[in-house]
Amino acid sequence: MDLGIVKRAGRKPVVIGFLTFLFPVTLNLIVAGILSGKRELNPVLLKSIWHVAIFQAVTSFHVIVCLLADLKLVNSELGQLAISSSMISGMCSWGLVIVILFITELKHEPFWILLCPISLIVLIFYVLRPLMVKMIAKTPEGEQVKEGYVLSIFIMVLGTAFLSEVLGYHVVFGATALGIAVPHGPPLGTALENKIESFVSSILLPSYFVLSVSRVDLLSIHSETVFVISMFGLTSFIGKVLGGMLPALFFKVPPVEAFSLGLVMSCQGISDVLLVQHGHLTFLVDRQMYSMMVINMLFVSGTFTPLIKFLYDPSRHYKASNKRTIHHTSLNMEFRILAGMYHQDSTPCMIRLLEISNPTAKTPMCCYIVHLVQLVGSLSPLFMYHEPGATAKLPTKDCGRIINAFRLYEQESNGNVIVNLFTSISPFASIHEEVCRLAVEKRTSVVIIPFHMQWGFHGIEDITEARAVNRHILAKAPCSVGILVDRGTLSASKHHFVYKIGIIFVHGRDDREALAYGLRMAKHAKVSLTVIHLIDPAEGAVQSLDMDLDDDIITEFKAASAGKKRHSYITEFVKDSVELITVIRSVQNSYDLILVGRHHRSFSPIFMGLTEWNEFPELGFLGDVLASSDSQCQVSVLVVQQQVYRAGDRMNSAKNLLEDSAETVEIIFESTQGWKDIDISRHRMQPR
Repeated sequence: MDLGIVKRAGRKPVVIGFLTFLFPVTLNLIVAGILSGKRELNPVLLKSIWHVAIFQAVTSFHVIVCLLADLKLVNSELGQLAISSSMISGMCSWGLVIVILFITELKHEPFWILLCPISLIVLIFYVLRPLMVKMIAKTPEGEQVKEGYVLSIFIMVLGTAFLSEVLGYHVVFGATALGIAVPHGPPLGTALENKIESFVSSILLPSYFVLSVSRVDLLSIHSETVFVISMFGLTSFIGKVLGGMLPALFFKVPPVEAFSLGLVMSCQGISDVLLVQHGHLTFLVDRQMYSMMVINMLFVSGTFTPLIKFLYDPSRHYKASNKRTIHHTSLNMEFRILAGMYHQDSTPCMIRLLEISNPTAKTPMCCYIVHLVQLVGSLSPLFMYHEPGATAKLPTKDCGRIINAFRLYEQESNGNVIVNLFTSISPFASIHEEVCRLAVEKRTSVVIIPFHMQWGFHGIEDITEARAVNRHILAKAPCSVGILVDRGTLSASKHHFVYKIGIIFVHGRDDREALAYGLRMAKHAKVSLTVIHLIDPAEGAVQSLDMDLDDDIITEFKAASAGKKRHSYITEFVKDSVELITVIRSVQNSYDLILVGRHHRSFSPIFMGLTEWNEFPELGFLGDVLASSDSQCQVSVLVVQQQVYRAGDRMNSAKNLLEDSAETVEIIFESTQGWKDIDISRHRMQPR
């Protein structure tokens, strides 16, 4: 648990978290008070009724985070609100449980025995944790910790677990306390997760659940126990749903999201099983109650998990937004770009691409740079805004180099470029939600992300997880998307040379989007733009609206480049895929950067056969030809996809232009005035 996030909490998650703790506990205690007055109940049940009431009302941060990770909702609005709220409710719940268990033990054991776990905690946090901090300090930056250090951590786990058992407490107590003491994130937390995560999640946890459920005795459960446990389960569920839903509605959260939040907060998991099992082993509950509570947990989690998935779609926020494209953004207005970065090696090429996008005083450019980092060694995701001049601790060394490079570029742009830098540390399975939501909030015209393969001096580096992220962004982004295949040719060009840009234009909206981006670049004094128009003679006699739009943007380019010798337009007639590849190979190494569209008509004769040998479908037919493993292309490639406009989007295009004009002043104000602190409800930075 990242307590630093709790310190920066806003009102929304604090209120929701506290009420999610208070409502179920209050309702269960009221029910327990009513039932305790009924003397006809089983005496064993009456004796345990207060413990059952508390056990059923507990909320666990770990369970909520794991549930959201399984549902791939960690980066959603709902997920971030649930995570930050569960920090509050989890601390309150487990604080109450510890107090109750302490009081219970105090009745049966000498007071000095209760000091033993306190001594164990002191040992862990004041002896073992400093040792782990020293291990991290002795590990060079960017390198993995030594195997001996990892082995010593495993010995600490076994030792603290053994001491817990000897002192009369559950074996999990010492191991859990040690886990809290381990510094999260790289290098130590990451190394531990890489070593044991698969073994624990694939073998130990399933085995533990099998062992726990094997103790369930359905035949021993009496109707009286079923009624009491079900009553507590129902009141706890109602309390958690109301505790999450009512304050969420007060804070203007949509009703469906508010109800989904309540369902998330009511789910139970491994932490609850551990608590109930501890109660069974210490004779706080008997086997009947233990069995019924486990069945209740299985029912709640098994029912509500698919229901949450059905009710809540995290992408609906940006699906409902007006799609923004480069083509429909005026050349005389501010241009907004969101660029994702997986590795610092992509920085030079990305900066050069921004430079040739032609930011000027009359047409400034606002860039949102997001460093995408895989979440390892920690549970809670983090979204950071890097304020200019701030000295906050950076999550990775790559992050600092990326920040410095883009800050320097901003300073050299003479005020024509405003750069806002972010870092998103999240699971790659859902990190695209962060990118898409930021694109909606900032109304960017295009999202540019690096290809998952990076060409460098030491060969090709393949970031396999990034490929799935790119595909998700292509499918869900609320604006146009560009995938940048960086082979170093664009960043290798010097300032005093002319940047040679080539556009291979065939047909369709994606090619028009690529050419629209090229029209922006063509206004740059050091850009030489060549449009290679590939025409299928068989389609010449067929006229359509799509072809009329192609002709319009080609005409626009010819008019813009008239009288400028550095720009050229070339027509090539191709009849089939063989001639298409021949033309591409003849020009593929003649430029610093080649722009192509992603989608084309697959039934066209010139693409016949290419669909069967598509190595990288996310790059489209032409992009795959230029980037495939058997290609001789040595040039950087930008593959562009235009998001489809709905009818309503076209009607609102004029309104969007006016909004963008007004926000040009707003963006400048944001960059000069600074930003608010992180809002825990969304783990995001919000501008003043």
